[in-house]
Amino acid sequence: MNSITATAPIRAAIPMSCLHFSGGYSRAVATTGLRCSGSLLATTRQQKTTKRFISNTPQPKIKEYFPPPTAPHVKEVETAWVHPVYSEEQMNRITVAHRDAKDWADWVALGSVRVLRWGMDLVTGYRHPAPGKEHEAKFQMTEQKWMTRFVFLESVAGVPGMVGGMLRHLRSLRRMKRDNGWIETLLEEAYNERMHLLTFLKLAEPGWFMRLMVLGAQGVFFNGFFIAYLLSPRICHRFVGYLEEEAVLTYTRAIKDLERGKLPAWETKGAPEIAVQYWQMPEGQRKMRDLLLYIRADEAKHREVNHTLGNLNQGVDPNPYAAKYKDPTKPHPSKGIDHLKEKGWEREDVI
Repeated sequence: MNSITATAPIRAAIPMSCLHFSGGYSRAVATTGLRCSGSLLATTRQQKTTKRFISNTPQPKIKEYFPPPTAPHVKEVETAWVHPVYSEEQMNRITVAHRDAKDWADWVALGSVRVLRWGMDLVTGYRHPAPGKEHEAKFQMTEQKWMTRFVFLESVAGVPGMVGGMLRHLRSLRRMKRDNGWIETLLEEAYNERMHLLTFLKLAEPGWFMRLMVLGAQGVFFNGFFIAYLLSPRICHRFVGYLEEEAVLTYTRAIKDLERGKLPAWETKGAPEIAVQYWQMPEGQRKMRDLLLYIRADEAKHREVNHTLGNLNQGVDPNPYAAKYKDPTKPHPSKGIDHLKEKGWEREDVI
């Protein structure tokens, strides 16, 4: 059972002395407007404090109305989408992968992702080091910088599935035809990305500046993706597939930083209760590293799903992740990651 009930997050403002503005505007943007939980500040409490803080919000802005005042007898709610159980072995097998562009549509999708990635790097202050320069200070990522990137990334990542599901729903109503199982998978993807965001919001609360950034990004991205999906759903699914490739890369780098001791505040930090319930995290596997592994596995699954959908006939082919096959003994696409493909995603592999 997935529940949206959880205890209120610990909120603490970050002193300005904790910031290092060495990159101009983009560096300032990366560290502005995010209130991190107290545990993320464990390594900076000994630094000198000042009177000015990052977020100027007078009180916490994130509120959870559950149980609602009008229904105090309600304990929790169930979701229609129960998350599949991942094993640690399965999650550790996830790797960075890339599908080569094969035609002009693929290049349009890949080029759009590269532009979006550049903008996101600029906004969140992320700079990927060239070989041999990994130890330079300007390329180092802190817990706060990673959290800023995660919150911004997940607030945008929940848009494509909802837009695609909504448009296919309207198309089904308009044409009075079956959708062949696509709608639920797309909406479930959007729900999953929102759960990623809700989990990170238990660890850090955005201030007014981050909220304005998210508002602007969502407004532009939603409308742009809406128009693009009307024009070419195939390109949009390929776009999301390439976007999820970048998400897997991002989380892989964060996991490596954590394993190398570069993120000391996360080494012993536990996952929020909302994450424990959603991913059904077993005892002994509820640390920050485990949380990142679960989220990376989700992004890898979205990568597989959207590349697969991008190879199908958008109006005719059934959704292979919702279909029942005549021969269940053969491996077929599933909601889990046991048959997750790291390369290819060809139409003949799933139909």
